[in-house]
Amino acid sequence: MNQLQAMRVFVKVVELNSFGLAGKQLGMSPAAVSRSIALLEAHLNMRLLNRSTRSFALTEAGHEYLSGCRVIIEKLDEVESSLVMSSRQPTGTLRVATSGLFAVSGLCALLNAYRAEYPEVVFDVHTFESAADFVDGGFEIGFTTERKMRSSTLISRRLMALSRVAVASPAYLERRGRPEAPADLGEHDIVQTPVASAQEWMQWSDPASSRVMPLHAMTTSSSEMARQAALADMGIAVLPSELVEGDLRAGSLERVLPGHTLPDDEREVSLVYSGRRYLSAKTRSFIDFVVAYYRSPAWASSARDSVVEEHGIAA
Repeated sequence: MNQLQAMRVFVKVVELNSFGLAGKQLGMSPAAVSRSIALLEAHLNMRLLNRSTRSFALTEAGHEYLSGCRVIIEKLDEVESSLVMSSRQPTGTLRVATSGLFAVSGLCALLNAYRAEYPEVVFDVHTFESAADFVDGGFEIGFTTERKMRSSTLISRRLMALSRVAVASPAYLERRGRPEAPADLGEHDIVQTPVASAQEWMQWSDPASSRVMPLHAMTTSSSEMARQAALADMGIAVLPSELVEGDLRAGSLERVLPGHTLPDDEREVSLVYSGRRYLSAKTRSFIDFVVAYYRSPAWASSARDSVVEEHGIAA
């Protein structure tokens, strides 16, 4: 038995609360994971997990052994990581998960800026319009607009706030009329995306009773498809401001109800990553780069200019 590998398997099973997910991340079958735990228990001559058909729980000995395993594994990973980082620049593929809202609102500019400094790193980016379980997916870095993360093993660092705007094409508004108040949305076609849920549309159109439901011309999981639908005169869409700022300047889209604030108008974007001490060179360098990027005076000035332009605030 490879005791160190068995210890890693044991820790991963407890962290993910699943034999299947642990096997998926470790490249092992659930049967192999179960066998590894059984061999470890036989080696120690004590039970670490109390199992039932659907769940398991740590024994008292299991709790104590888990703490020791984590100390040993983290120390070993830290030593190896230090050796690797001292001998080479960040390189390899970085797996990134991002919310759809952030994917169309600045992610590519960020990735391009990072690669200008670290050209040996490439990105494997997965976009999720709904909440992503970063632990289950095995991603190294995540960008999310969720307020609460579903895993206590992740560290979350707030980066910025993204604004949203309701838009429609001039042709659609000429045909159906321009709403003067949120209650008028009940007479309009809506292009719905996860950027603005059905509940938000109801709260906006009728905050007192939430009974006025706009008609859904289309529902899509893609913000870009919703933008194309709005440009094709299909209806009103709520989209990230950065995605449609060029269309608004060109006049191909117009703001709808500019004097009324959307419910929960701003979404905070946070960087999330594993809370383990050990991080690869590319992951650590990317985290440091992202935090510095959004704290830089140049980015802050650019963000203020965007707010001034969008809302017509005097500088």
